[in-house]
Amino acid sequence: MMAQLQQGGPDEKEKTTALKDLLSRIDLDELMKKDEPPLEFPDTLEGFEYIFNEKGQLRHIKTGEPFVFNYREDLHRWNQKRYEALGEIITKYIYELLQNECHLKKVTLPVDAIETEPKSFIFMSEDALVNPDKLLVLIHGNGVVRAGQWARRLIINEDLDSGTQIPYIKRAIEEGYGVIVLNPNENYIEVEKTKAQIPLSSDISDEPAEKRERKDKIQKETKKRRDFYEKYRNPQKEKETMQIYIRDNGSPEEHAIYVWDHFISQSAAENVFFVAHSYGGLAFVELMIQREAEVKNRVTAVALTDSVHNVWHQEVGKTIREWMRENCCNWVSSSEPLDTSVESMLPDCPRVSAALDETY
Repeated sequence: MMAQLQQGGPDEKEKTTALKDLLSRIDLDELMKKDEPPLEFPDTLEGFEYIFNEKGQLRHIKTGEPFVFNYREDLHRWNQKRYEALGEIITKYIYELLQNECHLKKVTLPVDAIETEPKSFIFMSEDALVNPDKLLVLIHGNGVVRAGQWARRLIINEDLDSGTQIPYIKRAIEEGYGVIVLNPNENYIEVEKTKAQIPLSSDISDEPAEKRERKDKIQKETKKRRDFYEKYRNPQKEKETMQIYIRDNGSPEEHAIYVWDHFISQSAAENVFFVAHSYGGLAFVELMIQREAEVKNRVTAVALTDSVHNVWHQEVGKTIREWMRENCCNWVSSSEPLDTSVESMLPDCPRVSAALDETY
């Protein structure tokens, strides 16, 4: 058949090209699968038939087994969506633990937010702003994690002590620290787009009518092909959403600066300490760049863990690099014994082994 088409005229060659394009894009295994189940999942841990046991491990209520990702074979996308839905429930569960077990209070951001605007929040101990001695500030990395978490994967596959900030918070409180827990990934809310909000191609253009018609035709054909492929790749058309960013907290860097200005710098603590993981380290360095004198005056020490900051890309000045060498330490993934010096190409803070082989 293919040979016959190739021997034809322009129309046949065009059909051949389209057929090849189609075959190259469609996953034949996907076509053989059953229809994807609805993307509808429980909204409680009990609904998923999971609980955290006395050791803080996520276990199935009936079998006692750990979480199983491949709940339905050959439906990776559905399994991923299920995992994400469970992750959102766990996020809310961690928030409850921060309030009920760690006795932290939830504080809304921006501090002057009106009722109708998007909001974020942080958590802090009752004495965070009035403790005269010491204050601990925790900043997690980027991705799906939220306040109180280090790594969702560790929470689900290991236990709460491994994947959350709760052990840090409890120990800090026991040792007399005030505590502030940042929430740098809570940068926007998602709302469903209305038809009026979905951008449409404009009829007004300086382009010649012929060129515009050709472009419109190509766009329509591209959309038709994309919709055809999507029918197989993504059987359930998800709602189209738009992001509305939270004022002054639209990125981890903005969030760190905002919390510094409105809370940390206003605290009574003589000594402020930071623990920052992964992208949280980059956010801290950006805070230093923007508030160098204030940070140097208030911050006593910074513990970084697998920080992804880069003093060259972030254009960090010499005085900040010198301060980081004296006041910061970056524990990085390494098979070397704990605290063994690890070589670094960057002229900033010391890097030492965390005695772990894997980054989270």
